[in-house]
Amino acid sequence: MTQVRVGTHDWVASQNSNALTSESYDFADAFDRVLAGNKSYARRCGEHEPQLWQSLAKGQAPDVLWFGCGDSRVPETTICDCKPGDIFVHRNIANIIPQGDLSSESIIDFAVGAVKVKKIVVCGHTKCGGAVNSLTDADLGPALNNWLQPLRDLRRKHQAEIDALDSIDDKANRLAEYNVRKSVETIVSNPTVQKAMAERGVTVHGVLFDIVTGELKVIDADDGESLSAAPWSHR
Repeated sequence: MTQVRVGTHDWVASQNSNALTSESYDFADAFDRVLAGNKSYARRCGEHEPQLWQSLAKGQAPDVLWFGCGDSRVPETTICDCKPGDIFVHRNIANIIPQGDLSSESIIDFAVGAVKVKKIVVCGHTKCGGAVNSLTDADLGPALNNWLQPLRDLRRKHQAEIDALDSIDDKANRLAEYNVRKSVETIVSNPTVQKAMAERGVTVHGVLFDIVTGELKVIDADDGESLSAAPWSHR
């Protein structure tokens, strides 16, 4: 493992992370790369899919709402071989969805209630820095300490099982799985989601992305089935 400074605190990064390079901190060069990449992308789209953005400009109708981690190695549209307009996205540190979180609940109300997505996916991933840093109670600063608290609480709940695993990677991956399950439960308890499940057959799913293989593993409910709706009522 390696340690990186976040403000005045140590943040542990996975050994295999490619994000923390000297180039990452050369903002001028990185921004030039972004602009150049966009020109290249726009040119290719114009050549091969000239109607794509004209069509998207008229509106969006994605089938999937995706809750994921902000990790640069897990871009949902890329790893799912999708296109712009296919997935409505909400990402944060460690794909944590706390009960009562205004940001995630606003996304749900809009994507599920207004846009009418058909599937909701919570995606965790291996080698997650948030999961690694939730294996201990090390001080990461007020914001990160507060944000990771639900994940650290999950670790305490399953402490014996996690402690029995051999490596940091195994421990963090198990915690990431529990985090996905907990987030799925939180989403299913949301009244907007319950209404959509009951009326339109919306389903909620959990997956874990393996950064080593590039593949998704389904980790829904314990029986492998997507969770069902409970009785709902308007908030």
